[in-house]
Amino acid sequence: MTEERPGTAERRRVRALVHGRVQGVNFRSATLEKARALGLKGYVANRWDGTVEVVAEGREAAIEALLRWLHSGPPLAHVERVQTNWQAPNDDFNAFTVRS
Repeated sequence: MTEERPGTAERRRVRALVHGRVQGVNFRSATLEKARALGLKGYVANRWDGTVEVVAEGREAAIEALLRWLHSGPPLAHVERVQTNWQAPNDDFNAFTVRS
């Protein structure tokens, strides 16, 4: 079964939860740099449970590239898994940012 992806190839949105050793290893700053290089808007944030949350909006190809990168992350990270949830895009971001 294929996961439904609302929007169009030019305008998609995904929420990803990254599990593993992903806090305290520059994961947020590296994700910020990667997402901005890909032209995405959204945010990256540490969560209370030790995961990192990423919400990205933009072109499907750019989101797919970010998702591939999230599976490894920066050099000190150890990613165990990435959960994704495709959502309807709503253009509520002006840039890609780090949230505390």
